[in-house]
Amino acid sequence: MIDRLVATGIDAALACRVLRVSRSGYYAWKNRPASDRSRADAELTGTIVRIHQDSRTSYGARRVHAELRLGLQIRCGKKRVARLMRLAGISHRRKRGKSRPLPAPHEDLVRRKFVADAPDKLWVTDITEHPTKTGKVYCAAVVDVFSRRVVGWAIADHIRAELVVDALDMARWRRKPEAGTVVHSDRGSQYTSWVFGHRLRQAGLLGSMGRVASSVDNGLMESFWSTMQRELLDQRVWQSRDELGQAIFEWIEAWYNPRRRHSGIGDVSPLEFENTHHAALAA
Repeated sequence: MIDRLVATGIDAALACRVLRVSRSGYYAWKNRPASDRSRADAELTGTIVRIHQDSRTSYGARRVHAELRLGLQIRCGKKRVARLMRLAGISHRRKRGKSRPLPAPHEDLVRRKFVADAPDKLWVTDITEHPTKTGKVYCAAVVDVFSRRVVGWAIADHIRAELVVDALDMARWRRKPEAGTVVHSDRGSQYTSWVFGHRLRQAGLLGSMGRVASSVDNGLMESFWSTMQRELLDQRVWQSRDELGQAIFEWIEAWYNPRRRHSGIGDVSPLEFENTHHAALAA
């Protein structure tokens, strides 16, 4: 305490008198050599700081202690490590409690079974993004599980709920589905929004949602994005939003839907698969 007061410019004699400490006792303490324990703590603190930095400042006392004991074979107590981390100002406090996601407005009607015996029975939808030199492009798409055809899509420079509503409106306009078509998505804020739920109810469509942070619950849509990423988005550096938007349009409407062979539907294109299905029904 006296050292701190002296460091602020207060006279040592005045500090000793205020704190009722003898001057001789203070100077004896100040000039006393560091104890073996203090030197050991200082050396261990240096090692702890290095471990903490090597962990990208992510390790708390438990993992730092494990690295000391198992990685460096240094024997010490976990409480001692925690104390030295606090003194060094690198304590890692665990967050108390765990935030729980809000209840989903729709239950999971799909349960990872991405199968349909006819068009417009089950749609899946999601959003992806990709950078250009003038900013990010956001794309929402709706895919028919039966044929893997992209039945609706929308592109924008924002990720608001209107983006997914526009993609859904295109799918409804193109396909005119009967009431009861299931529309499966994740729990992104765009899909849990009132406007998207209202549009589903207006059209008589059934919402369905997977769990939070579970990509496999919308695995078919993730597979579609992976295909687009590999075959289009990662092929070059895009100069502008307009350039990438036009490329996405051409890739979906001129390649993916009418021509690209899809292994999930017998190595034919989505359009050909649907045409074959309709021809069989007519026959």
